[in-house]
Amino acid sequence: MNILSFPKMVISSSEGWPELAKIHPAIIRVFFFLVLPFSLLPPAMLYLSSIYYGDSIIAGFGSRPWELISPLFFIAEMVTFVAMGWLIKQIAEDHQVDVDYHDAYVLAAITPVPLWLSSLGLLVPSLAFNMVVSILALGASCALIYHGIYALCHMHEEVTAASITQAVIGAGLSSWAILLVVIMAI
Repeated sequence: MNILSFPKMVISSSEGWPELAKIHPAIIRVFFFLVLPFSLLPPAMLYLSSIYYGDSIIAGFGSRPWELISPLFFIAEMVTFVAMGWLIKQIAEDHQVDVDYHDAYVLAAITPVPLWLSSLGLLVPSLAFNMVVSILALGASCALIYHGIYALCHMHEEVTAASITQAVIGAGLSSWAILLVVIMAI
């Protein structure tokens, strides 16, 4: 798959997705070349921004135990990847849509890329800037879920794809909200 087709995948079900379905990458390759390196960005950026910016982003940010929180955050990302692949498959089946585990996990690997990349926004010590970057990344991830489900499940009904997307996004946001509450409690 051409990396330049990735932005097109955010806005279209017919750009990049068919190429991805054709090459059918092994999940282990997807994990080691996409999930693992990109999921290291948020914990690393949280830790580094706490060291270099301290409390300039949010009061109390620098005094948190980021040397403990960062690895826990990474572990949570790995657990979420595994859970989301399974969840995508289950939700699709509940809607009588056939998707195999391979495609579900490829989708679970691709959709959080904008969120992982948004952590680079922590290079700018501004809460407002990081909120805007995060909201844009969330929107891009939601679009990737929709277009990925539509393309990889070979769907012809937009309403069903939207329904599956809504359920996946709801479950994903709920799990991350719980994770953030737990992490902020540390």
